[in-house]
Amino acid sequence: MGAFASLLCLWLVLLGCEGSRFGQPEQVHLSYPGHPASMMVTWTTYEPTESIVVFGPDPGETFSHVARGTTTRFADGGELGTVRFIHRVRLQGLVPGQRYTYRCGSQEGWSRTYSFQALLNGTNWSPRFAVFGDMGLTNPQALPRLQRETEMGLYDVVLHVGDFAYDMDALDGWLGDAFMRKIEPVAASLPYMTCPGNHEQKYNFSNYRSRFSMPGSTEGLWYSWDIGPAHIISFSTEVYFYLDYGRQLVAEQFQWLEKDLQEASQPEQRKEHPWIITVGHRPMYCSNNNKDDCTLHESTVRRGLQPHLYGLEDLFYKYGVDLELWAHEHSYERLWPVYNYKVYNGSSEAPYTNPGAPVHIITGSAGCTERLDPFIPEPREWSALRVEDYGFTRMQIFNRSHLWLEQVSDDQNGKVVDGIWLIKDWHGPEAWH
Repeated sequence: MGAFASLLCLWLVLLGCEGSRFGQPEQVHLSYPGHPASMMVTWTTYEPTESIVVFGPDPGETFSHVARGTTTRFADGGELGTVRFIHRVRLQGLVPGQRYTYRCGSQEGWSRTYSFQALLNGTNWSPRFAVFGDMGLTNPQALPRLQRETEMGLYDVVLHVGDFAYDMDALDGWLGDAFMRKIEPVAASLPYMTCPGNHEQKYNFSNYRSRFSMPGSTEGLWYSWDIGPAHIISFSTEVYFYLDYGRQLVAEQFQWLEKDLQEASQPEQRKEHPWIITVGHRPMYCSNNNKDDCTLHESTVRRGLQPHLYGLEDLFYKYGVDLELWAHEHSYERLWPVYNYKVYNGSSEAPYTNPGAPVHIITGSAGCTERLDPFIPEPREWSALRVEDYGFTRMQIFNRSHLWLEQVSDDQNGKVVDGIWLIKDWHGPEAWH
């Protein structure tokens, strides 16, 4: 223990954690609770303190409002059992579209001041997203560009599609602490919406479940929310691969997904939020040159547990999911509209206009210690474009019929290396016919 503790102390100094035993807030990040005119602020301290956020309109009378929240004790599952205190405060009564400044903390210490824009209400607006997965503390190549573009006001929301820090539990969680500090300028300025990846599985996903504040009652393992004309569903592909946590989790998530999709497919709901977009870490399909699940013809995510129980492809097709966002593969791959290995392009001239199947995007090259994943030499017939670069995806849902996707290459100094319009005159399973 003594040698380990000495090594850990050295790491703490290198990672800038030497003052973390005090009540100073750190790892500040936002999330959208799923209710209009609200925002959740989450942060960490290393001793129990009050959970307070002071905020106000920007520009205007600064810090004219005070909100109080809750504190949760989180003991990491590592050798030292390091204790952290996770603070959550929900801001309510926000004016849609208004920019606010805020800081969080207590008399023991305050965070720096950040600002955010409250999300617009209703369905008649065009939300903008930065989408990526697989970002580590080491080699987070896309992060500086994402930070600049966040400061420029290019996004309303960040979707981080699994795998954080590599790994959040490492060194008794101190690696996760350092990653959350590093991404704080982005995550404290925009709703930072997440889903779990395979690198979060240690100690029953406790670092993921404890650190983030996603809507719903499943600690972020699966949840859904509405934004503009879209209904977004985030779920865990990992329940299929870590069955020591119980097959029951697979069944519970699948039942929840079907119920959520049924509700999202009701005529009035689909009229208001016609786009259904799923966010999950491990893809169903990929053409990477490795032995990951997505390279298998009967991939577990696609077909489910043997004998074909709880497969997601049929479920998503049944309810007319429009777009499926994935990561895990450290590359970018855009698929033709595909179902059961068959391509259903809208037409040869406009494949993404009224396609006959969901569209899949794999965007897992934000940057981590594992570097990039190569592709097999020849693409599969359902693979439309492959990019082996560090980068991330931009998405904008313009209206009920038009959605824009583009891939930004950080290796090529921000060059847009791919872009498509996904155009749908109708949504739901009837769109497939």
